[in-house]
Amino acid sequence: MTAPDAPAPARDPAAARSASAAIIVTDGGFAAEDWTGPVADLPPDTDPARLSQVMNAALVRIAFASFADGRGFSLARRLRDAGYAGRLRAQGHVLADQYAMARRSGFDEVEIDAALAARQPEADWLARADWRRGDYRRRLGRTSPLPTITLDARPPRP
Repeated sequence: MTAPDAPAPARDPAAARSASAAIIVTDGGFAAEDWTGPVADLPPDTDPARLSQVMNAALVRIAFASFADGRGFSLARRLRDAGYAGRLRAQGHVLADQYAMARRSGFDEVEIDAALAARQPEADWLARADWRRGDYRRRLGRTSPLPTITLDARPPRP
């Protein structure tokens, strides 16, 4: 059994393909799932000290259990600040209004289900696709709200 703060093991590619109800949201709008490789899934309560375990994964997917839970945004930013260059996906309860924050945090895309896509159609997401516009950090010459960190700098929690 996996410890609660440890990243979930990479999923089988066939399981990733079977999630046909998933809709991928990008700056260009809605798209079908196109990923066929393994997926490193992270729950929102992942200990940031353990993010180094997924630094070599081609696709990291961070779960959002609730639109009110912002821990996934922090995990994404920490991964990017630590140098993660792979594909980073937010999955679950992310609203169209949160798309700009997801992109600014480092996510490349958002995975939603068909029910959320019906409530918040593609036009709602496209209205927020220009996520760089209005970012106060851009005007200040900053791209990240967090200092650069080294993932293994802190000892793991007991």
